[in-house]
Amino acid sequence: MRTVTLLGEDTSGPSAPAMDLADEVPPLTRVRGWVREVLSGLTDDEVEDCLLVVTELVANAYDHGEAPRRVRLRQSSEPCSVRLEVDDAARGEVVVGTSRLGEHRGRGMVLVAYLSTAWSVEFHERGKTVWAEVSCSAPPPVGG
Repeated sequence: MRTVTLLGEDTSGPSAPAMDLADEVPPLTRVRGWVREVLSGLTDDEVEDCLLVVTELVANAYDHGEAPRRVRLRQSSEPCSVRLEVDDAARGEVVVGTSRLGEHRGRGMVLVAYLSTAWSVEFHERGKTVWAEVSCSAPPPVGG
C-alpha cells in the first residue's frame, strides 16, 4: 500500500458526485442506491464490484473513523475506471488484515485490494481520504 500525505489539498472537485454521510449508523442501503444510480452506464458486474468496495470503505469510516464523513465518485473514460473515495476526520492508519473489533473482522480491505486496480490513503488537515479505483470496460456516463 502506498500512503500519500497531502496538507490542505481539496480533493472534492466540482465534477465529482458526492454524498455527505451525517447519519449515526452507516447508511449503506442509501449509499449503494446512490452509487448504482450514478454508475448506471456500467455493466452489472462492474457496478457490483463498485458496490462491494464502497460498502467496505463506508463501513470502515464508521467503524474506525470520525465524523464528518463523505463519499465521492470520480469517473474516468480513458481508461475506463471509477475512483471511490471516502473521507473521515480520523487520522489513523489503515491496517489490512487486522481489526480492533474482533478476530472475525479485518478482511474488508483485502477484498478492496482484490477488486480494485489501486487503493490508498491520503492524509490531509481535515483527516483522511481512503480511495480505491475499479476498472470498467465501457466509458461511464458524463456527469453521472
